[in-house]
Amino acid sequence: MREKTEYAFVRLFLWLAKIAPTSFIYTMMKALTLLVYHIDKKRRHLTITNLTMAFPEKTPQEIVLLSKEVYIELSKTISEILLMFTGKFDIDHAIKNREEVQEKLQELAQNSPHGIVFMTAHFSNWELMAHFIAKNGLPMIVIGRKGNNRLIEANITTPFREKYGNSAASKDKAMLSMMKRLKAKGNVGLLIDQKSGGPLSAKIDFFGKPAETTLSVASLKLKLDPLVVPVFVVRNSEGLYELVINEGVEYVADEIEDQQKKLEAMTLKYNQAIEDIVKKYPEQWFWMHNRWRV
Repeated sequence: MREKTEYAFVRLFLWLAKIAPTSFIYTMMKALTLLVYHIDKKRRHLTITNLTMAFPEKTPQEIVLLSKEVYIELSKTISEILLMFTGKFDIDHAIKNREEVQEKLQELAQNSPHGIVFMTAHFSNWELMAHFIAKNGLPMIVIGRKGNNRLIEANITTPFREKYGNSAASKDKAMLSMMKRLKAKGNVGLLIDQKSGGPLSAKIDFFGKPAETTLSVASLKLKLDPLVVPVFVVRNSEGLYELVINEGVEYVADEIEDQQKKLEAMTLKYNQAIEDIVKKYPEQWFWMHNRWRV
């Protein structure tokens, strides 16, 4: 019964996104997200705590203002995902530097004999980025946690994520799926900015504090030598995006003999790539997540 109710609720939002003016969707989601900000004290406190830890130089007043901006930016992402579902959001037009990105993607495709690991974070509209890259010739297998609602996962989330050729794989079979794809000279998409666990993870510095981080990217790099490319999509004041494709991270810590320490040193480089972009645009990262298990 719970799953059916949640599914019906999501279908209602999708229907509303299809018939309502775009401006109404943005306004409605902003109001709802700020309402959650004020009602959900636990998540609001976590957001403020995370921001305070990451930016000790900011005053309490600046942190509170930034925390509200984080929720507002999230409301834009949710609005756009709803509009993407209903075909009312032009993903090509949304990428302001699309011609430059298309050239860069072609270059990557021609110089990746061992496949590509697109490494990113829950930053800005990450779903838009995955769609755009796939639509422009580099579909990937995207690793993610299965949703708690099977109806939503099977009928909405998975078809949406696979629209332009991407394929979804669950975390429990992630390493095997990624290795198969890379051995076939394919591509992998990984978001490594949320807390991890298990044997293939370690506490790695992130904003000056240890955070449980997956070692999967480093492990894949050592085993199969794919290109590891940090990618992010940055929303600007015009509502458009710049898709940032960083240079590949080729560091493999050859000077370190211990395998675990080597993986950790490599993963630190990947965390730093995420930290750099988040520091520039802190309002666009998902600070509501308990990244440091506070």
